[in-house]
Amino acid sequence: MPEQMTRESTTTAAVVLATTPACRLACADGTLVDRLSGQLGELPVREVHIVPSGGGLADDLRAVAHLARLTHGPVVVLPADIVAHTESLALLLEHPSHDTAALVSPDRPPGPLHPPVRLQGARVAAAGSSFHTVPEANATFLSVLQVGEADLGCLADISDELADLVSAGRLGPVTAIEATDLLLVGLVRSGVGVRAAQIGPLHCGRVTGQSGVDSAVTRLADVDEARVRLDTAVKTDDGFFATHFVSSWTKPVVRLAARLKLKPNSVTGISIGLAVLAAVWFTYGARWAQVLGGVLFYLSFVLDCVDGQLARYTREFTPLGAWADGMADRFKEYLVYAGLAIGYAAGLGNPDGIWYLAVGAMILQVTRHTVDFSFSGAVSDAARVGAAWARPPRSLMEPADQGPHGIRARLERDTLTRWLKKMIVLPIGERTALIAVTAAVFNARVTFLSLLGWGAVALLYQLIGRIERAST
Repeated sequence: MPEQMTRESTTTAAVVLATTPACRLACADGTLVDRLSGQLGELPVREVHIVPSGGGLADDLRAVAHLARLTHGPVVVLPADIVAHTESLALLLEHPSHDTAALVSPDRPPGPLHPPVRLQGARVAAAGSSFHTVPEANATFLSVLQVGEADLGCLADISDELADLVSAGRLGPVTAIEATDLLLVGLVRSGVGVRAAQIGPLHCGRVTGQSGVDSAVTRLADVDEARVRLDTAVKTDDGFFATHFVSSWTKPVVRLAARLKLKPNSVTGISIGLAVLAAVWFTYGARWAQVLGGVLFYLSFVLDCVDGQLARYTREFTPLGAWADGMADRFKEYLVYAGLAIGYAAGLGNPDGIWYLAVGAMILQVTRHTVDFSFSGAVSDAARVGAAWARPPRSLMEPADQGPHGIRARLERDTLTRWLKKMIVLPIGERTALIAVTAAVFNARVTFLSLLGWGAVALLYQLIGRIERAST
């Protein structure tokens, strides 16, 4: 039976395979097994099972199957001869979905300790080992595999099946160091969705000798984990306005909020408060009040971005936070609509149909959100039954720039085209900018007419896209 170390519950169980002699090599924290156990102790890991060496590959796989059948919650399987940044392990263990995922790198060339994989979008489409080849591989697997609770039964069955194949000698040259590689192959070939967690500038790799350990540990110091964590928390490919006029300067704000021990939900609350103040100033109708309202509404959106960035930075994800963030966006926007309409009517002494425009803009936005959410629900349902149209767009799956999908892929890589496609759907950042600028420079009538015009184009674009995808 494997050794077991437990800590008070969070979410994940870890299975550490101490198969190779390298895992007993020395480092500053003792042995590699000791170092890895210490790192797992810093992460949301409920218990650590160490599968000792000496049993061979088949026994390791059967130990994984046994633990998968007994464990509740996600399971992460990794070899003990690995040297990694704690932050790289956290990419799996602290991800809010707690799903089935593999740590991969598109930059590292494949090798005996880093088998090839093929990524399609954010998923692992094919995985290899010394027995299984991967045509058109575009990344490598870094031997750290997390299996979500829903897939534990599949993991147990695959582990037992692989153990039987190994015992029968039907997997050719596979060796004891390939347990995680084989498990990934089995999961992918069984149709389990495996998210690809890309490591970025962080380090994670297996070692074979003392010089390799020393070199790998030294390389860890070349990367500032805290900085990488902050960079990762701030999206660099959000909407155009959010990316270039908010996320470009909010990292210090996120760091300050973390130091003040603010919770993401607290930041959401402050964002709502600023939007309420913006709506109040909009009701005055005077030019100075419109300008102040526009500035406050922009700052409200800044904090709306910061709450998500802070959640990713501190990894404090909650269902309440996700729900509150989505509801707050709608509440703030529609409250500002009301403030603008009140201020316009008060300033002119004549509503001049402003309430019809405000209600029309609100109905249009509700319709657009309904189209989005209903389509997302349909995709989720279709994916569960394996419908082809629910798969990722073909442009993400094309290995080469050939045919119509290759043309689409090239367009996706074109910066101007990519940003135009993001802007045309009038996301929350663009709506915030539109409202703040037109209200401050012109008046509420211009604001609502702009929202209706751009929103109608966005709705048409969305409908065409949804119909085209659902019809393929």
